[in-house]
Amino acid sequence: PNPGDLIEIKRPGYEHWALYLGKGYVIHVTNIVGGASSLSASSGTILTRRAKVKKELLEEVAGNNDWAVNNKYDRFRTPFPMEEIIRRAERWIDVVVLYRLFFKNCEHFVTELRYGEGLSEQV
Repeated sequence: PNPGDLIEIKRPGYEHWALYLGKGYVIHVTNIVGGASSLSASSGTILTRRAKVKKELLEEVAGNNDWAVNNKYDRFRTPFPMEEIIRRAERWIDVVVLYRLFFKNCEHFVTELRYGEGLSEQV
C-alpha cells in the first residue's frame, strides 16, 4: 500500500477499514474499552457509541484476516493529496470519537480523511 490508501480488512461478517499511513502503520477506529482490535456489531463500542482512533501496525490490526488496498471511491471522488490525507489523519490519533454503526463507522472515518466526506457502502 501507499500512504493515504484505504485498507479493507475482511472480518467474519463485516469489513473493517483503516487508512495506511506508511512504514507498516494504519490509523483506524477501534474499541475504546480495549481488548478488541476493531469494531463489530457485537462489540461494547456499539452500545457506548464511543470509539478511539489509534495508530497501529497493519499486521496487528489485520491479524489472520485478509486485507487489500481498496480505494473504490476514487471512481466518484477526488482524494486529497497524500500529504494532506496524512496530515488530516495524524491529528486524530488517540482521540475519542462518536461511533454510529450506520452513520459514523470505521469506513466513514477513513473516507472522511481521504475525500473530505464520510462514505460507507456496507450499511
